[in-house]
Amino acid sequence: MTDFDVRAAVAGEYDDVQGVFGGAMMFDPSPDDVSRRLFEPERALVATDGAAIIGTTRALTRDLSVPGAVVPAAHVTGVGVRPIHRRRGVMAELIVRQLREVPEAIAVLWASEPGIYGRFGYGAAAWGTSYEIDLRRVGPPDVRIRPGEITELTADDAIKELAPILRSLQERRPGVSGRSELRWEGHLQDKKDDRDGRTARQIVVHRDETGTVDGYALWRGKLEWSHAGPANQVMLEELVSLTPAAYKALWHYVLTLDLAATLGYGYAAMDEPLQQLVVTPTALNRRVNESLWVRVTDVVRALGQRRYAVPVDLVLDVTDELMPANAGRFRLTADGPKVLCERTEDAADLSLSVTELGATYLGGRPLAEFAATGRVTEQTPGAIDSATAAFAWPVLPVSLEIF
Repeated sequence: MTDFDVRAAVAGEYDDVQGVFGGAMMFDPSPDDVSRRLFEPERALVATDGAAIIGTTRALTRDLSVPGAVVPAAHVTGVGVRPIHRRRGVMAELIVRQLREVPEAIAVLWASEPGIYGRFGYGAAAWGTSYEIDLRRVGPPDVRIRPGEITELTADDAIKELAPILRSLQERRPGVSGRSELRWEGHLQDKKDDRDGRTARQIVVHRDETGTVDGYALWRGKLEWSHAGPANQVMLEELVSLTPAAYKALWHYVLTLDLAATLGYGYAAMDEPLQQLVVTPTALNRRVNESLWVRVTDVVRALGQRRYAVPVDLVLDVTDELMPANAGRFRLTADGPKVLCERTEDAADLSLSVTELGATYLGGRPLAEFAATGRVTEQTPGAIDSATAAFAWPVLPVSLEIF
């Protein structure tokens, strides 16, 4: 085994960090000015063998909506090891050190290999729905859109209009990552090399009767032909709405584009209301997939910063093999906005690991699910039911982007 060191990156190492990650993921990075400006070297860890960088991981400074709140969350990305340095403990060393150093109470990521991150206490906390919609069968909602309700925006005008909509969504649904103005600039970049043969990004918004924007959609098209004629593809990148009227109008717009045969969308919620609006829900061709994984790094702060669906008073016995200081017994009491989590010597009502705590943190997976396989153990009769009801949330979490 080759010895290696782990340290924080420095500002001039952005290209090297991206090169290692790209090599591990098998793509050629194409750095741009915005991504360089977003680079936080002090939050990037690198493993080095001599002068060479052989492994990387990064934590982005962003916030995340959780049940009843929007909180700081370390957005983990860029995890990779050079192929010739695999199976030497490089990735494990990077991930463990990162978890022990992040100042946020939770870390979140999208897992390229789900089997990896459970070993480090991450739990799959949000499930997403992907659509491959047959537009010729689906039967869109009958919505009468008046002139002015759906309008187009340029990328330059979009940031100031779209940012408040996304922020409002964070206040309504868990799992949504916030975007700074610079991150919005990066999100709306439209480099031709990244389009995969599709059109330039189209940005449309819905305006209510006062002219206020209350929803938006980002989409692209791709020219396709079949033996029967035009069969264009629509790729919906993001759709966010704050009112039923905006939701119906935006979906009607993208489902009825002329000459289109299919629509793909990868970031729908598990409880997405779209199925209520179409004539043939089976034409949505839905597929369920894991999206956001959560790792609790500070039990007291993490449980204290979210809200709970019903009043609760429970003692949780939490184990954490990687971070022993994060383990122990914790009393959680909550009633509406009043939430307190503190260490206690009282007897436990429930026993679980930090993995199950992360998986249930966003309110999308019930604790009872894990009790059925013995991963959560009830010490006090009725504790599972009480905890399951408290940790639940009226709407399921959704993550709108892979970061």
